[in-house]
Amino acid sequence: MPASERIPPRSVTPRERQVTPRERQVTPQELLARGELTVRGRIREASNAVLYCTVAYEGVSAACVYKPVAGERPLWDFPDGTLAQREVAAYELSEAMGWGLVPPTVLRDGPYGPGMCQLWIDGPADDGAADETRRLLALVEGDEPGPGWKAVGYAEVGDGRPALLVHADDERLRRLAVLDAVINNGDRKGGHLLPAADGSLYAIDHGVTFNAEDKLRTLLWGWAGEPLTEEALAALRRLSADLAEGRPLAGRLAELITPAEVEALRGRVAELLRTGRHREPSGEWPAIPWPPV
Repeated sequence: MPASERIPPRSVTPRERQVTPRERQVTPQELLARGELTVRGRIREASNAVLYCTVAYEGVSAACVYKPVAGERPLWDFPDGTLAQREVAAYELSEAMGWGLVPPTVLRDGPYGPGMCQLWIDGPADDGAADETRRLLALVEGDEPGPGWKAVGYAEVGDGRPALLVHADDERLRRLAVLDAVINNGDRKGGHLLPAADGSLYAIDHGVTFNAEDKLRTLLWGWAGEPLTEEALAALRRLSADLAEGRPLAGRLAELITPAEVEALRGRVAELLRTGRHREPSGEWPAIPWPPV
């Protein structure tokens, strides 16, 4: 990393509990929450402070991302200092639906104060990540997306010519489209998709989610209005039950987002179950984020 992008390494170790020998299997959540966090550098392209770190605990170490609350830029439509909590809430929902689309994410104290800490995802070697992304999103000429693709809308390419923005008809993306509708994601860009070395697909950057008002902006409109899959409906039914008052998930979310946002979340899940169909653009809010990647 160039010297101009390095920052002095700093670390913090949260208070640790006693660990017995039979508990040596360290989970990603435990590693992220309890490990010694050391800052290695800053990811410059991000709009908020995003620090590349390593975390170590009980002989296990990993790379991670740390986003301190102090580095969040104020937004007019979200309460200040709440983006980290929303990232964790998105992880909780992804896990509750059984899809594992969001990397393990926790809230913790760090070298620059409290913030979100998320496991770093390694992509395929060499140019594999770029190749995989091109298999998920593309710009094509003509008015039809072609076999295996779903149309999103038109965009202008460099010389002003229109091109059709498409995404793959991929079950991983389809699950993500449902998750985004549930969490009311206001910023699903192509750059937020992370193909992993093992063939999994992860999604990141969930700070602008869970607003009580409709904010859904995404590139994944290809299934708009189509029936939800049986898998998605089953996941939504489980989630609806888990969001009931007194359930553990509802309790965890109450610590991360506002009561009005929890209630709006329940309403979005209920509406998806009522219609049995993928969300369509409301027409009251820009449907596609800008820039789209």
